[in-house]
Amino acid sequence: MKTLANRLEDEQHARLTILAKLSDVSVTDAIRQAIEAQIERMAANPEVAAKANDFQDAIAREADEQRAAIQALFGGATDESPKPTSGKAKEAAASRKSTS
Repeated sequence: MKTLANRLEDEQHARLTILAKLSDVSVTDAIRQAIEAQIERMAANPEVAAKANDFQDAIAREADEQRAAIQALFGGATDESPKPTSGKAKEAAASRKSTS
């Protein structure tokens, strides 16, 4: 479990404290519930999902660059590199193979 420190405005803290008491939950639990609800909203957002795909593609490109750098430094690389999972990464891998 991670510990986070958040700064709240005095008024926001007062409202949170009163609402938590009225709801029979601790302030900590109220914050956890709010964070969980926000995580669910963000995960359901199609724009965030599209960014996740782009992020995965960037990770795949970076991994390919690092693999190539290691191969250039140490050689002996095999053709057992992990297969790309996203559409753009698959296209890029197919493109690289067809030009080899």
